[in-house]
Amino acid sequence: MNEMDPLWAEVEALTEAGQLRRLSGAFARFIGSVGAASPGLTLACVLLSELEGRGHSCLMLDELVDDPVALMGWSVEQWRALAGACAGQPKTVKAWRALLSGASQVWQAGELSFEQPLVLDGERLYLRRYWRDETLVAASIAARARAPAHLAVDAGQVRAWLDILFGSHDAHDADGPNWQKLACAIALRGSVSIITGGPGTGKTYTVARLLALLFAVAPDAGGQRIALAAPTGKAAARLKQSIDKALAELADKVGDQLPLRELTSRMGAARTLHSLLGARPDTRAFAHNRANPLDVDVLIVDEASMVHLEMMAALLDALPAGAMLVLLGDKDQLASVEAGAVLGDLCHDAQAGGYDAATRAYALAASGEAIPPQLQGSAGALAQQTVMLRHSRRFSGPIGQLALAVNAGDVTRAEQVLRDGGDAVHWIENAQQQHVLQLASAGYRPYLEMIDGIEGKQEGAGHDDWVRRVLHSFESFRLLCAVREGEWGVGGLNPAIEQRLESARLIRRRGDWYVGRPVMVTRNDYGTRVFNGDIGLTLADPARPDSLRVYFLEGDEVRSVLATRLRHVETAYAMTVHKSQGSEFAHTVLVLPKAGGAMLARELVYTGITRASRQFTLVSPASAVLAEAVKRKTQRASGLRKMLEG
Repeated sequence: MNEMDPLWAEVEALTEAGQLRRLSGAFARFIGSVGAASPGLTLACVLLSELEGRGHSCLMLDELVDDPVALMGWSVEQWRALAGACAGQPKTVKAWRALLSGASQVWQAGELSFEQPLVLDGERLYLRRYWRDETLVAASIAARARAPAHLAVDAGQVRAWLDILFGSHDAHDADGPNWQKLACAIALRGSVSIITGGPGTGKTYTVARLLALLFAVAPDAGGQRIALAAPTGKAAARLKQSIDKALAELADKVGDQLPLRELTSRMGAARTLHSLLGARPDTRAFAHNRANPLDVDVLIVDEASMVHLEMMAALLDALPAGAMLVLLGDKDQLASVEAGAVLGDLCHDAQAGGYDAATRAYALAASGEAIPPQLQGSAGALAQQTVMLRHSRRFSGPIGQLALAVNAGDVTRAEQVLRDGGDAVHWIENAQQQHVLQLASAGYRPYLEMIDGIEGKQEGAGHDDWVRRVLHSFESFRLLCAVREGEWGVGGLNPAIEQRLESARLIRRRGDWYVGRPVMVTRNDYGTRVFNGDIGLTLADPARPDSLRVYFLEGDEVRSVLATRLRHVETAYAMTVHKSQGSEFAHTVLVLPKAGGAMLARELVYTGITRASRQFTLVSPASAVLAEAVKRKTQRASGLRKMLEG
């Protein structure tokens, strides 16, 4: 019998049990086809590919040695069976390094490269493209953190303008300095800055003032090329809408001192990162790169927690060396669906500050705000350009208390808030699917009843106004799932909700497409200008009553696409928490599954909670799943922080 046969048998058993992607075994076989492969190398390849599918950028050898069961999320028996089938499995990090470095398919940094598919960097094993991306991000961010500012900064001039832009009523947060004011001053100081904070801390409010400040201090304000971007179409539209509103208010405040309306009118619409970089069909490459950089002086990226490693690498590669980059996002939210947790790595210790003497002196001179003593220190260059907004002006009630408890991993406090949350927070314990269907029927009834009105048959501006109201009504309620499959996932709930709504005569299905069907776009389509994550509603075309169109809201603008032109969509009464990032709903319902798992962690619960602006309902068929999730903190394997430190 071949020494590899027992290992392949265990890999197949784990695959059949749903613990491994079929791709993971296929990748390991590919590595074995391009060079000699020992059982140890094959095992490492299986694990590396599986972890990549879970969002990790590498395999940490010390974690593999110390606690492989926790690393993979399998049972002790499953791991022992797999490891036992691997003849000569290394037992130490040193032994793993020796085995991997001796394989022809593995390249070690510093050696002559033959474009091997695997890279061994210290105690981390990578797929080559992720090592390349992580190295590019680390080098680019480190260089920008040390680079001079996009504009020459006069602290006195900055202070004078910040006093105008913020005013006396914004002077201080309740428990410290005005972090929004500090964020503007610090961002203006360098070529890269990070502004992080939870919902309601005013990230876009802050960046609107940063834009006004840039216009005010720039020698050629009208020539500033400013771009706004976000990972999804919805997030981009919300960014532009929020900034436009804030800038309009600021224009009234500054009056004749700065022609803000004229200057901001030259800014284009916020775009998806794919659109900004020039995505091309049938290739992962973008039109913009180092050889063809973006035509921007300032780039502001919202919802940066959703930006995966490969996209961040492409973005930094295409950004001109002299441009200013501002990243906005909540470091405690779910990381991107694809590999990497870039924002979390970049500002992992933001709450600790670590501001050195030079930063503290500049911040005081430029903003009039003193950084508290407990946040002083000597952290690296990027920390000097990172600000965490700490006071939420929106989440001061039960929803905010629940989010803070979950984020802190405090199960007891979270359960107490859920049980005592009054009108704002509800918890349906030991739930049946019927409870979810009742919530869906009540939550979606208002928009579905609006569709039956006579207004839907009008054409022109009146029809657009009606569509806008219907879309806003739909967006006021949403069901979020922790998982995709099963009775408690998107796959099980969407058809069950459709059936419930049809029984209540709120919808009339005539096949896949019907009036009232909400859909989510699952793939970018540049021909119809719809993008992955966009959500629209199916309504009758007033010009052709027999035709259906899907209507999308971009800011306040309504646009539509014929339903028959949308090939990559799925029904969206229920959607995953991942897909909800960048959105906000008046009433959010989070549905947990019966059993947890490695993917169910506090970041997911926190993100679901913080989608709610007025009311949050948690539905859990098993109460213990919440405690399990809140206790588990996601740690994605990555070498980015270590590369930045080095």
